[in-house]
Amino acid sequence: MSGDVPLAELLDEVRACTVCTDLPLGPRPVLQADAAARILIIGQAPGTRVHATGIPWNDPSGATLRRWLDVDRETFYDPRCFAIVPMGLCYPGRGRSGDLPPRPECAPRWHPRLLGALPNVQLTLLVGRYAQDRYLGLRTDSVTARVKRFRSFLRHRQAPLPHPSPRNRLWLRERPWFEAEIIPELRSYVGEILEQSSR
Repeated sequence: MSGDVPLAELLDEVRACTVCTDLPLGPRPVLQADAAARILIIGQAPGTRVHATGIPWNDPSGATLRRWLDVDRETFYDPRCFAIVPMGLCYPGRGRSGDLPPRPECAPRWHPRLLGALPNVQLTLLVGRYAQDRYLGLRTDSVTARVKRFRSFLRHRQAPLPHPSPRNRLWLRERPWFEAEIIPELRSYVGEILEQSSR
């Protein structure tokens, strides 16, 4: 529980949030959480497909992320395994070169209470620059520099990852070490956590 409010009530409160009334598609917070969750994913913000379905990572980016983690949809969408709390809980709108950044009001308003209600998290995946800026605090570092230091962050139960968006294909193509070296270690770590939680 967080602030003596049961997680189920907190999730209802979050999903009813209308703080950002000027969002182009209106407010629709999308997240997933259970107090038993062992792995927390903090990404960017929902895209239009996720907004339409209300299912987090329900798009090509999510398919890539699940492949990186080597988990099926059933496991990924089991909130006792994975909590999913993006930096921005609602679709922020479209910019000139893609979706706009997560709304800055969102994480400070909801993350402390939500993360405080997840006592069993053993690994936090920080997907993309916005999550890494907030939770690693190394704003002079690039995403590439952070991902290269994957093992040092893993000691603190954090894993910086690039965004799995199709727009990031060039980044992945130019950095083959990510799939060759980081992904196998990530899969092993995630697999161990999920195996322990199933006992």
